[in-house]
Amino acid sequence: MKILTNVPLKDYSTMRLGGIAEALTTVTTKEDLAEAIAWAEDHHKQHLMLGGGSNVIFSDGYQGLVIVNALHGFEVLNEDATSAIIRVGAGENWDEVVERAVGKNLSGIEKLSAIPGTAGATPVQNVGAYGAEIKDTLVELEAYDTNTKQFVTLKNADCKFSYRTSIFKSPYNRHYVITSITLKLLKANPEPPFYESLQKYLEKHDITTYTPQTIRQAVIDIRAQKLPDPEVIANTGSFFKNPIVDKQMLGHIQQSYTDVPYYDMPGGKVKLLAGWLIDKAGLKGYRAHGMKVYEQNALVFVNESAQTYADLAAFQQEIIKKVEQAFCVTLEQEPELI
Repeated sequence: MKILTNVPLKDYSTMRLGGIAEALTTVTTKEDLAEAIAWAEDHHKQHLMLGGGSNVIFSDGYQGLVIVNALHGFEVLNEDATSAIIRVGAGENWDEVVERAVGKNLSGIEKLSAIPGTAGATPVQNVGAYGAEIKDTLVELEAYDTNTKQFVTLKNADCKFSYRTSIFKSPYNRHYVITSITLKLLKANPEPPFYESLQKYLEKHDITTYTPQTIRQAVIDIRAQKLPDPEVIANTGSFFKNPIVDKQMLGHIQQSYTDVPYYDMPGGKVKLLAGWLIDKAGLKGYRAHGMKVYEQNALVFVNESAQTYADLAAFQQEIIKKVEQAFCVTLEQEPELI
């Protein structure tokens, strides 16, 4: 195990912001992981598990050990005539996992195509897109419990998934370090109804044969039009969660915007689109503090010249305040703040 010191965190975040990590190591085996965590504890340092850095915002440097997850693997555990169970290493590139599954004519995660990051990050915030979430296919996952120093298996129900969250986002459950995920995928074609924007794309391109391949390609094309490539333009994808409000708030907004898009949620709630709110507040393309609201998708912040988290924080607060003033809705950041 090689420990690096004084490592710039901006090199490990797709937003290209962050101070200096006191120490950093990359783990490729479960034994490496256990050793890295033991090293941090022996040196009385906190530790942070990091995947692709596409869903984290570093507020400053990190006093402790950053552990970069490079645990790989893609294995079909068993299959029958209708489904297949696959186990994926937490450090695998997520979109490459989707590509491989689709290449085997397996469905269930094709709508989660072109999402940056690693497989192990998907359960943390219950990654979702176009009407699908990782909880829909996840059977179980393996994690290293830093409290007991053992590898444990958590079933889907143990993760307590809900909209963009799970137990792994709770500060009380940070002792779990995900090492692999196990998914159940189907040997069947995706079936409508599809998410509205996906359905419109399919209709526009006269696509009537729905296969994992056609749906994956449609999602890739849609995302390419709306989301900048983090390898080219610094960003973390969707910066805010889509807010869930009560129907009274929806009615208030409909008084001024009868066409406000929304989706019904359990408990008499509705989900609004954060990007729509930002756009209608006149903020698409807005620039300040070295940051910009992306012109093709108001839900995305891009870093043009910001140098510190303070720049991003100031920009974020301006957007939140302006949306609050326009709609009385408070937006909540989606990427995790470290």
